[in-house]
Amino acid sequence: MSFMQHEPIPAPGRGRRVLMLVTDAYGGHGGIALANRDVIEAMCLDPTIEQVVALPRIAKLPLRDDLPDKLDFDTSAIGGARAYLRAVARTMRSGPFDMVFCGHINLLPLARAVATLLRTPLSLTIHGIEAWTPSRRAITRWVARSADLVTAVSALTLERFRSWAPYPDAQCAVLPNAVHLDRFSTGPKSAELERRYDVAGRRVVMTFGRLAGHKRYKGFDRMLESLGGMVERAPDLVYVIAGDGVDRPRLERKALALGIADHVRFTGMVAEHEKADHYRLADVYAMPSRGEGFGFVLLEAMACGIPAIGSTLDGTREAMREGELGLVVDPLDTVALVDAVVSSLNRPHVVPPGLEHFAYPKFVKRVHRITARLMARASVPG
Repeated sequence: MSFMQHEPIPAPGRGRRVLMLVTDAYGGHGGIALANRDVIEAMCLDPTIEQVVALPRIAKLPLRDDLPDKLDFDTSAIGGARAYLRAVARTMRSGPFDMVFCGHINLLPLARAVATLLRTPLSLTIHGIEAWTPSRRAITRWVARSADLVTAVSALTLERFRSWAPYPDAQCAVLPNAVHLDRFSTGPKSAELERRYDVAGRRVVMTFGRLAGHKRYKGFDRMLESLGGMVERAPDLVYVIAGDGVDRPRLERKALALGIADHVRFTGMVAEHEKADHYRLADVYAMPSRGEGFGFVLLEAMACGIPAIGSTLDGTREAMREGELGLVVDPLDTVALVDAVVSSLNRPHVVPPGLEHFAYPKFVKRVHRITARLMARASVPG
């Protein structure tokens, strides 16, 4: 592995090279960063790929992750638009590429220009609500139909994107998020976390996520609004909101106004090494969202044996395999949501059969099939 700060490392040998433009990956936090890391590592496991060069917009330095040997992760790209453009220009001079991977629709205008100059196929990945409706940026709308391949985390996300940026079926693929079953597994509740959040002897329903003001679709509000009905039927119940963000003060005020603050806990930012233990603290994992592209947190919770509840209104129903792995409810139906949570408190803590559909080794195979299909177009020198 290498951390490129200046000139890129020239391509070793004659293997294929992939250039990845991403918002974040290593040193990043959240679903998109995780998705990008998973794709990077899957590509590095592809024996036909010699080198992956990834340029992140943001990352927390110093990096603490172990990077794949085939990866050049150019941290000189961090530091604003000018730094990013300089890193892109240097990388383009380092030799030919066989594919440009665009990890977010906001980077598509730049990725399109790079792929055109390099005369190489362009793959666009869309994650969710950011691609459901036309971009507010005219240039992004203009190039939205210009990718050679679009991959989406869910069929719902792909369908909504194609409603305003039409693509033929041959140029589309669904690549659902993966779950690392070696990192998330069943186990007892952590006594230390029970003490930390004062939930010992109480049942817990949990939602994980960033508390961002622009992400109020994740279901925190619906859970707070429905919690009174849940507590009436399960007086020992506590709702744990795992995550942090600028919207936390508003949610805290809302819990107070609803008279349920004694039944709500805010964890703040959860360290990656404590994530599995936080899931295991729950008796039920609930995500009554309205704008989630997929919902990989549902997979992680279920891998820890926690009964999970998804939504009928967004991509989480695909994470739940349309109810095969757990319940899906209309998040706007308070009675249905309360019933789902209370009934799930009595469900056994087991990994649901069928979760292996999303296991990382299967994700790797899907990535290899998709990239092979696209890079075949670059096999003839331009």
